[in-house]
Amino acid sequence: MKRFYENVTVDKAEAGYAIRLDKRPIKTPAKAPVFLPTEALAEAIADEWRSQKDKVEPAAMPLMQAAATAIDRVMTQRQKVIDDIVAYGGTDLICYRATYPASLISKQSDAWDPLIDWIKSRHGAHLKTTSSIAHITQDERQLEKLAAIVDAQEDMTLAPLYNITALCGSLVIGLAVLDGHLSADEAFDVSELDETHAIENWGADDEALIRRKNNKESLMASTRFLKLSGILV
Repeated sequence: MKRFYENVTVDKAEAGYAIRLDKRPIKTPAKAPVFLPTEALAEAIADEWRSQKDKVEPAAMPLMQAAATAIDRVMTQRQKVIDDIVAYGGTDLICYRATYPASLISKQSDAWDPLIDWIKSRHGAHLKTTSSIAHITQDERQLEKLAAIVDAQEDMTLAPLYNITALCGSLVIGLAVLDGHLSADEAFDVSELDETHAIENWGADDEALIRRKNNKESLMASTRFLKLSGILV
């Protein structure tokens, strides 16, 4: 889409902070009005619009994409988004451990055991782990505890939380980032542990390196969205 505006401004509205392109308020792809919870987030998204050149590139506007997702998807089908996030707890990455080699077993234990302990002490949820490739069924009461945490979040929080959880394949890691227990860099390291081990031992192809780069950038953007929204300090 060709850039069609000159000036980008932020205004305080009753429903939150609005961004205007030549005095016209921006809207989501579904044509819904955009109101942001904090001035910091609104200004950051405004900067994304300001930085566009002759052509507007949505892929270069991750904060705008997260806000639009929250408005168009979360607000219209909130329960489905919550269910999708919570589903990762039933197949959480950190609950499935390698049986070999010993070096990978040790790395997983060092990185993931503290997170199993954290989710238990912080939220009272005890998750089972396994060294089998077969699916393990987590206790429904434990998943309900995680579901209650997700359900308590605002719509604008659920969009980046979903992205972090999906990228990491782990609800525990997603909640740890949301709680400020893990940084985006740390979340990337613990979620990419298996592939990092493989790369260190056998190398990586270009496609894998691009995927990892994109994942890390997306994690950073989602975490920044939470910080700008006032969720993270």
